[in-house]
Amino acid sequence: MAVGQTPMQPGLLSSTAGFCEGRLAPNSIYAVLHRECRALFPDEMFVDLFAEDGRRSVPPMIVAVVMVLQRLEGLSDREAVERFAFDVRWKYAAGGLDFDHPGFVHTVLVDMRARLAASARPNRIFERTVEVAAQAGLVGRRRVLDSAPIYDAVATQDTITLIRSAIRGLLRAADHGLRAELRAVISSGDAYSGTAKPAIDWTDAAEREALVDSRARDGYALLAMLEGRSLESGVAEAARLLATVLGQDLEQDGEVFKIARKVARDRVISTVDPEARHGHKTVRRAFDGYKGHVAEDPDSEVITATEVTAGNVGDAEPAAELLADVLQPPAPDERAEDERAEVYGDAAYGTGPLLAELAEADVAVMVKVQAANAPGGRFSKDAFIVDVQAGQVTCPNQVTVPIRPHSDGGGQARFGAVCVTCPLAAQCTTAKNGRVITITPHEEHLAQGRARSADPAWLAVYRATRPKVERKIAHLMRRRHGGRRARVRGRAKIAADFALLAAAVNVARLGMLGIMSAGRGKWAIAAG
Repeated sequence: MAVGQTPMQPGLLSSTAGFCEGRLAPNSIYAVLHRECRALFPDEMFVDLFAEDGRRSVPPMIVAVVMVLQRLEGLSDREAVERFAFDVRWKYAAGGLDFDHPGFVHTVLVDMRARLAASARPNRIFERTVEVAAQAGLVGRRRVLDSAPIYDAVATQDTITLIRSAIRGLLRAADHGLRAELRAVISSGDAYSGTAKPAIDWTDAAEREALVDSRARDGYALLAMLEGRSLESGVAEAARLLATVLGQDLEQDGEVFKIARKVARDRVISTVDPEARHGHKTVRRAFDGYKGHVAEDPDSEVITATEVTAGNVGDAEPAAELLADVLQPPAPDERAEDERAEVYGDAAYGTGPLLAELAEADVAVMVKVQAANAPGGRFSKDAFIVDVQAGQVTCPNQVTVPIRPHSDGGGQARFGAVCVTCPLAAQCTTAKNGRVITITPHEEHLAQGRARSADPAWLAVYRATRPKVERKIAHLMRRRHGGRRARVRGRAKIAADFALLAAAVNVARLGMLGIMSAGRGKWAIAAG
């Protein structure tokens, strides 16, 4: 299929431009796309996705506009193509097309997403919005980080459902001959052909335990039969998933397999979407699925980077990828050489490794660090003088002990017997062996961060800037489906969908800021 070309001259009497102009606000997303769509998402931007000859595709610029509006409005593929066919604003946004411009089937959107995913630049629509904002001088070297839960698009499965589903997936992945061999070692009598749970008395603990044991034995028998064999990739992947499910939820009590009385740290919660995880946004707020991470320029409120991780990944882990543009020194032709980058984040980003990386890149750290605390109102770690250079710690009673180093660069300072006779012991510790102060590999950065976070002047700047990203998160998550809840399955697809949503929000923001093409690939902000 060859790349299609967007019509350049709509009909004089049938164009949607004459109807919509004056009826839509000039800074609306429809108006900004109408004015700038050909420069923003030109057909040439997608030429690598298509062959040099063949049947012409739907013009990629039109498809890109539809994809942006679809994500902004939280529509399914069928709803989006229907909106393009009958909503005059959408044809106006696509360059002022004629009222009777032909629509297209929803599989065009499916095909475009697949082509983008297989390309070298899968997020080019989002990247284009950031590039345009940067050329217009809207992207500086200040960043604010935040994340939000993205609920998965599948149901969280219990242990029995997980085991049966994993076995069913293995049988489905095997060819006819291997499937027959696998079925021959199943001893429970379960056909594993449907999703319904076996019919037992679920109020009877003995029956529940027997069910778990029998299905676990089926699973381990299948894995034992496959051990040492050369397997096709699909079968090997299904076997690994089954092994993970069995290992995470079960323990052996004598000769019987039972559900373990603990939750595995990286527990698979669904065989339909094996990458989804249990997550916590706060101590009391749990969710199942993924986290969407963003970096925002707080001055223009343009999203500069996005990332999606499993729900159990800490906020600080993808921060380096989100900040890749400011962790490098600015190009001389982009910004003044003396402009220093700044990074803002709440306490979830106040981890030692990230603080150290920011300091090494000479970034102004505006990241909150959780204050040290101790149970019962006793002396916190901040009441001790930690001298990493000298390798010692001094307690509030002015007793100094050496730091015993660990191989990771951290260590421990043990006060031991001196705590027994210390007059401040009741205010410090109840441990029989005395107070122990743990030193992390990045202790100096954490201590500096805690001191900054208690400074009123620093807090005033922090509170004036960081909340801006929360408003942007609200823009991204304002719709339940397609925002707060994923529309697709798998981290890669969700990441692409989240980046496209960020692109749509960026285009809307650029419209509010008055973005305009200045010719020759340059962009500017309209005066006034």
